[in-house]
Amino acid sequence: MSATEPVKAPLRKPLGLPLLVLALGQLVISLDYNIVYVALPDIGAGLGFSDHDLQWVVSAYVVATGGFLLLGGRAADLLGRRRMFVLAALLYAGSSLVGGLSETPGVLVAVRAVQGIGGSLLFPATLSLITTMYDEGPDRNRALAVWGAAGAGGLCFGSLLGGVLVEAFGWPSVFFVNVPVAGAIALAGRSLFPADGPRDRSRHFDVAGALTATGGITLLVFLLVQAPAEGWGRPAALTSAVLAAGLLTLFAVVERRSRDPLVPARLFAHRGLLVAMGVTALFSATFSSVPYFLTLYFQTVHGYRPVATGLAFLVPAAVVAVGTQVGERAVSAFGVRRMLVGGMALGAAGAAALGLALTSDGSYPSLVPGIVLLGLGQGAAWTGMWIAASAGVAPGDQGIASGLASTTLQVGGAVGLAVLVALAGGVGQNASGPGLLDGIRTAVFAIAAGIGCGALALLALRRTTGP
Repeated sequence: MSATEPVKAPLRKPLGLPLLVLALGQLVISLDYNIVYVALPDIGAGLGFSDHDLQWVVSAYVVATGGFLLLGGRAADLLGRRRMFVLAALLYAGSSLVGGLSETPGVLVAVRAVQGIGGSLLFPATLSLITTMYDEGPDRNRALAVWGAAGAGGLCFGSLLGGVLVEAFGWPSVFFVNVPVAGAIALAGRSLFPADGPRDRSRHFDVAGALTATGGITLLVFLLVQAPAEGWGRPAALTSAVLAAGLLTLFAVVERRSRDPLVPARLFAHRGLLVAMGVTALFSATFSSVPYFLTLYFQTVHGYRPVATGLAFLVPAAVVAVGTQVGERAVSAFGVRRMLVGGMALGAAGAAALGLALTSDGSYPSLVPGIVLLGLGQGAAWTGMWIAASAGVAPGDQGIASGLASTTLQVGGAVGLAVLVALAGGVGQNASGPGLLDGIRTAVFAIAAGIGCGALALLALRRTTGP
């Protein structure tokens, strides 16, 4: 069905088992992003990674995910959401099995890139299934809140699960744990989700747009991940910058001439989607960077072991999950934009309180007030920004809309973390000395300022454009 044709309102559906499977899909994505962090030292020792190359166990996943999200979003629209969900889950299961059996650094990095591609297919397929299976309004908002709680839990519980698995079974277990879960959701999705139906032959896949966008965004994310550590003036960084700019420029030219573009121009006239894209970029640059600096604080400043670090993230995980549910109810009471402003203001206050509590002799309970405020604001904003990204978008464009918003999420996170690390004086996993704590606090205060500026910008936008 063409996205411009009138669409009959879908029947009201119970949230039930299909939503549970979609939430598990989001949990797999979140866990896979975070679970390897605590396993990195054991992976490096077990496979003989150099200190310089070990970062690519994480970076390969980030680069591949960010680069292929637009392609994954449009593939969900044109090839079928259920098909892409099942394919992506099977890709996760197979690559995770190979990852656990890896014996060389090169194979493991390649596996992480394949897992990243799986994430770029699974994320928009999952999100567009929610936005097309559930009516816009309370049903969809509730479904997005449950889905968001699963993602928030995965990001925080990943550290705990990774620490437990590594200490009990060794580093391969952080990959093997994905195999049964991803395989199960593939089978469940095949059984529970609505059939995709025949492909609409009047709509064509924009191959040139897909290739130029994927290549350009992949190189851009690679640049943002690699350059802060290696230097912006290095040949690899300069080459990536030139190629990324060239491919993205070519992508813009291709899209203007394409009969059925990868990113339809009508989406750029959708103000709600554009605002949501800005919010996702800011969210990832600020809220999503907090765990990086908290991990440094727990492990380097206070000497927490991996399992203890994971336990320290249980409170943030629980509070963020509560925040997603509060956000869903606040949308019904106050509207999306007011809720986003309130959630971000709460998050800014929490980050400021957290920064004040980060001291060399401070206890964990002293961090809790800031963590609670920050987590509630984060959960509410997470739910609200995905509601905004899907509101008013035609069913045939839900996949690419999800891909656009999630691409800005990835790019925003890469840019934000690079900027924050630079502001913090370059603190990283090997940092030490008295400047480390000052750098961490500087980054957290910068996060508070960034979130606060975002809230003020949304407030100003509301006043100038109306409700």
